[in-house]
Amino acid sequence: MSQKEYTASSIQALEGMEHVRLRPSMYIGDVGVRGLHHLVYEVVDNSIDEALAGYCDTIKVTIHEGESISVKDNGRGIPVDFHEKEQKSALEVVMTKIGAGGKFDKDSYKVSGGLHGVGVSCVNALSTLLVATVSRNGKLYQQKYSEGKALADVAEIGTTSERGTEVFFQPDGTIFQELVYNYDTLANRLRELSFLNKGISITLIDERHPNEDGSFQSEIFHSEGGLREFVEYIDGNRESIMENVIFMESEREGIPVEVAMRYNTSFTENLHSYVNNINTHEGGTHLAGFRRALTRTLKKYADDLGIPAKEKVEITGDDFREGLTAVVSVKVMEPQFEGQTKTKLGNSEVSGAVDKIVGEMLTNFLEENPNEAKIIVQKVVLAAKARQAAKKAREMVQRKSPMGGSGLPGKLSDCSSKDPAESELFLVEGDSAGGTAKQGRDRHFQAILPLRGKILNVEKSMLHKVYDNEEIKNIYTALGVSVGTEEDSKALNMSKLRYHKIVIMTDADIDGSHISTLILTFFFRFMNEMIENGYIYIAQPPLYLLKKGNKKIYAYNEKEREQFTLELAPDGKGVEVQRYKGLGEMNPEQLWETTLNPENRILKQVTIDNAVEADSTFSMLMGDEVPPRREFIEKNAVYARIDV
Repeated sequence: MSQKEYTASSIQALEGMEHVRLRPSMYIGDVGVRGLHHLVYEVVDNSIDEALAGYCDTIKVTIHEGESISVKDNGRGIPVDFHEKEQKSALEVVMTKIGAGGKFDKDSYKVSGGLHGVGVSCVNALSTLLVATVSRNGKLYQQKYSEGKALADVAEIGTTSERGTEVFFQPDGTIFQELVYNYDTLANRLRELSFLNKGISITLIDERHPNEDGSFQSEIFHSEGGLREFVEYIDGNRESIMENVIFMESEREGIPVEVAMRYNTSFTENLHSYVNNINTHEGGTHLAGFRRALTRTLKKYADDLGIPAKEKVEITGDDFREGLTAVVSVKVMEPQFEGQTKTKLGNSEVSGAVDKIVGEMLTNFLEENPNEAKIIVQKVVLAAKARQAAKKAREMVQRKSPMGGSGLPGKLSDCSSKDPAESELFLVEGDSAGGTAKQGRDRHFQAILPLRGKILNVEKSMLHKVYDNEEIKNIYTALGVSVGTEEDSKALNMSKLRYHKIVIMTDADIDGSHISTLILTFFFRFMNEMIENGYIYIAQPPLYLLKKGNKKIYAYNEKEREQFTLELAPDGKGVEVQRYKGLGEMNPEQLWETTLNPENRILKQVTIDNAVEADSTFSMLMGDEVPPRREFIEKNAVYARIDV
């Protein structure tokens, strides 16, 4: 076979938009559900930037039938006049050129979220049709595009008394894995944006499924209280120990800083940080500044009162953050992000600005509100005592047991492979299913850890109780992870992690769902890094076995059962149906064939799309408050199938 010569003609220099279509993930993260929703955020961000510049206060997002989207705002409207350098309309330049936009001109926009000049042109490249309609100077202009290319010049199509920009786009079904917009995902992000930018009204309308009276599902997100209301929203299912949210707003070195915080009765820290409306879930310099100021100010206040000495406890930085819910939002002119994902802020000047503002304002608050200050300090002392108890319990978790030799839990049936990248650990409900799984697995790379009954609900437990719990100890030891790294005493140390796939495998009944929720709550609160790295999965065992003669097919849901029944027998007769109530009902061969064998099995990867929402869902499902939980179940009962 002759090799094709490697010459200059082999080198492809892709023009801007072609590159986006060939490598979409470089620009929007991925081509799955997240990337699809990201298109909407890119267009909305442009409207928000108009609002930040003070020219727009209303944004309307509509999901149309056929999964197309339109975003309309009442800003200045994208300029349509002739662009000298590019020799075409400014609107066309913005829509078709990467690295084009007003964000690079410091006079047009002081602060913006979309700073890469990638925004709307990428949305255009990944859409089969995009229509930009601009209302400006009393006239209405329009231009249509397909796959990033203009179909015709900008045309004047009428007059108008309005102003602003409307962008309609139809995402390309050949690029995205599935074209279905999730109303709740969009609503959560738009709600977040309305809290971060008070005074703006954002409407979301879903035209895909009209109600009986012909109206559509819609919501208006508008917040006058901004971050104050955001903290109240995040804390919706927790019991607060303070009456009011502490709110701080000021500007230092040209950096506007907003912070809202409140303490509650829970034992977890809940910090959310934003830069120019982008959620920086990996933190960065603004969060470091906040933590530093919080620790210093509260420690000084407690020391001045002589509380630590009286209570005989040593207080550390972590104690001040237990049961704290806070949102830190900064606007930075030229943000530098560490990493490609734009989720960790690297600007060093921001840290000092946040530190000074929070330090001063928090000192004033503590002096002016001695009762609330006292409540906070009591909470901190309690946290310090609990931490000391937890430390003892944690040391117990990490100490090697003399019985087991290697220190691995006795119940763990380990795999022979020592390579974490190929090793899998199945967390199985109960000993009987554990026994079947041990027999059916591939010993080379599959390990089994049976869990006895329901594990501890960590949402309602103090730290030392969690570390004392036998089942949880076993999970820590089996995984090979420990608590505490050089940088952070509470962070998860994954350097000795033994498996890169942890699969939760429970029965397909109500109890099984409850157990998997308890396990997920534990991973979310104590091993969040495992979820972020994509190591946690949920197994999908089949619900039915269909037999006719010597043919047998497994069905994983009701729809498949109906479909396969008709395939086996067009009249539906003579098909034997076996319903699997639990994993223990399968023999080892069946379990291997359906749930363990990588060739056939269905695994669902656990991912977190929106940290704020995930947090409030867990605290609502697993917390003490019953009414919000009931409401959630009623709202989502449509999607659930319950065995009677």
